[in-house]
Formats: sequence, structure tokens, C-alpha cells
Amino acid sequence: MAIYSIKDLENLSGIKAHTLRIWEQRYGILNPIRTETNIRTYSDEELKRVLNIALLQDKGGFKISAIANMSEAEMASHILHLSESQFDFPDQIQALTLAMMDLDEAKFQLLTKNMIQAHGFESYMLDVIYPFMRRLGTLWLSGSVGPAQEHFISHLIRQKLVASIDAQDLSLKPDAKKFLLYLPEGELHEIGLLFANYVFRARKHSVVYLGQSLPYEELLLAYEIHQPDYIFSVFTSEPNVELIDNYVAQMAKDLPNAQVLLTGYQILQPERQIPSNIHVIPDFQGLIDLANA
Repeated sequence: MAIYSIKDLENLSGIKAHTLRIWEQRYGILNPIRTETNIRTYSDEELKRVLNIALLQDKGGFKISAIANMSEAEMASHILHLSESQFDFPDQIQALTLAMMDLDEAKFQLLTKNMIQAHGFESYMLDVIYPFMRRLGTLWLSGSVGPAQEHFISHLIRQKLVASIDAQDLSLKPDAKKFLLYLPEGELHEIGLLFANYVFRARKHSVVYLGQSLPYEELLLAYEIHQPDYIFSVFTSEPNVELIDNYVAQMAKDLPNAQVLLTGYQILQPERQIPSNIHVIPDFQGLIDLANA
């Protein structure tokens, strides 16, 4: 079980710590445990309750006095009703966080269905999933999310991406470019690469998709066989901080005529030195702009 400070609750819910303290005293909506030094700490259940309260206030129009009198079942019923309506993006992200915390696949599927129907798949990925994944990274680093929750939500997002790719028309436009997509050896975070696959195919480009954890020698071999216009990869955790500069420098040396496009946490660090023939993509909107050019 994760432990949160009141500042954590403020950061995750958007409700000011001062307001939470007032509600705690006036309505008893939270039950913190105090440390030996009298510091309030909060559990997963308190976090979920605060996230629910934020949704019920913002989208349901409920006053805190009414929410404080709701049972857990009543709160869940109102949240389900709200999830059937169209949230704006911050509230979709909030609701998705709740679905992850509760391991609630039905809620995830309903939120996703409504979002895609209203805004389309790319908006769902850009405006909801990627901000959510940034939040997930923060929760993971703080220990607020465990492996089961991270695997649960990542699997569902990956499932949506694969289904959307499978449904695409594979015909190519006359001036189609060829993109070779891969992740370096040891890199397993595939969601970004799958989304790039979707983006390129949606614009009638050709894609050679090599997936996760590709040995470097196999990348060079695939490049020689396919002669792609572009190589694209996402470096999230691999190559690690000790190896990445050498890896990127080796790419620049071995692929001097290739258009290499890189993004991801390891690449986007401000101190990273990138060779001139390696192109950094700052975000997925940049990738979409390239695909549209």
C-alpha cells in the first residue's frame, strides 16, 4: 500500500491542501494516519476518494456537503454516470487514473469508447493517454503505483493500439515514405512505438515494424535490407544513462546516410549531446507533422 502526503493529494487531484484539511475537519471525509512527528499520511483509499470528489465537484456539480454524505456505492454510481458523458481532457485523465487504481477494466473501456467516438483515436492518444502516462511515471517513481496497476493499464492501452493498427487500410499513397521502427535491446516500453506505427500507417506510409528489444546488429542488417527513408525509435529506459551517448554516437557513425529520428525520456534530457545527423523529435505532435509533410 502506498503512502501519500497531503501535498501528494493536492498534486494528483488539483484540490488545495488547505481545502482538504478543512474538509477533513468539517466533514471527516479523510482519515489520515499521523506519524510519530504528527505528520498526516494518507492511503490509496484516501487518494481514490479525493480523486472521486474532484470529479463529482467539477463534472457532477455536487457540493462537498452532499458528497460527504454519500456512501461509497453512491459515489461509484455517480462516477459511472459521469463517465458515460463527455469529460474534457483533464477529467478523462483523472477518471483513467481511478480506473487504474481500482484495476477496473470496464471503466477503462467505457472511458476509451466515449473519448474515441467524440474526438477520434489520435486525440485520445495525444490528449489523454500521453498526459496520463506522464502522471503514471510520477506515481511509479513515488511508489504510489505498483507493478500490477502499471501492467494492467499498459496492457489495456497496448491492446487498443494493436486493435486500431489491425483495423487500418494498408494501401500506400504514391509518394509514401518507408519508416523502420524499433526499440533498442532491453527496451520494452512499446506504447510510443506502436502509436508511431499507427500514425505512419494512417497517412499511407510504409512501415517495417521490428518491435521491442532489437539487438543493434539486427538494426544494421534490417537497414541494409529495407533501405528505409527513416529510422524511428523511442529510448525510455534503454540504452541506460551510462551507455546512451555511445549508442547514439555509434548510430551516427554506422548510419551516416540514414534519417534517424529519436525521442523518449533518455533522449530528451537537456544535457544530452546529439550528433548532427540524428534528429530529435520533441513530442508526438512533431512526429505527426513529419508524417503529414
